[in-house]
Amino acid sequence: MSDFSGSTFSAHAWGRNEPVYEAIRTMPFNNALADGTLSLERFRHYMIQDAHYLIAFGRGLAIAAAKADDPDGLVQFAEAAKVAVVVERSLHADFFASFGISADEFARTQMSPVCHHYTSFLIGSAHAEPYPVVLAALLPCFWIYAEIGRDILGRAVRPNPYDAWIDTYAGEEFHEAVRAVIATTDRAAAKASPDVLQRMHEVYQRACQLEWMFWDSAWREADWPV
Repeated sequence: MSDFSGSTFSAHAWGRNEPVYEAIRTMPFNNALADGTLSLERFRHYMIQDAHYLIAFGRGLAIAAAKADDPDGLVQFAEAAKVAVVVERSLHADFFASFGISADEFARTQMSPVCHHYTSFLIGSAHAEPYPVVLAALLPCFWIYAEIGRDILGRAVRPNPYDAWIDTYAGEEFHEAVRAVIATTDRAAAKASPDVLQRMHEVYQRACQLEWMFWDSAWREADWPV
């Protein structure tokens, strides 16, 4: 685990929400992913919903780029939006093919209730909130994935049916991008009013909770009840 001590927004936000991270780290989905026993059905559910999610995440990043308070932020989040869409397309080309998910199956599968909630939260926040709050809403997806990826890499049974996923999120290139988003969020928070800073903490917490719910939904293979 990295050292997140300090007086920055990110340090405070991580500390306040570390129990949520720990709940994600130890939840059944990630334990089974690490030891290679996660069922194909659960992973397929996760991958389809993640592809839906990444499209909305890319839209949220594009809105963040439009709201950026300097050219560097504009470039950073415009590029991140592009990467989110590229990754979503690579899911179709690589993971979907590997795990037997056809383009038709993906097109026919609706967002799960949790995926719908999470993506609506991100898009709504991106449109309605000021730039620093938008960043705080987007940050947990970057940060928690990076930390979970590294944690799973450290304890994964190898060979693992999900080696490719593990290597993607544990890789240094992804972590470098995450550190850049953390730094940009901290710079925005340093200039924010107390009210905006409070709102940043609120949306950061909600996004962390939704990260847990997303993995839990995949574990339960959740769908609309009616």
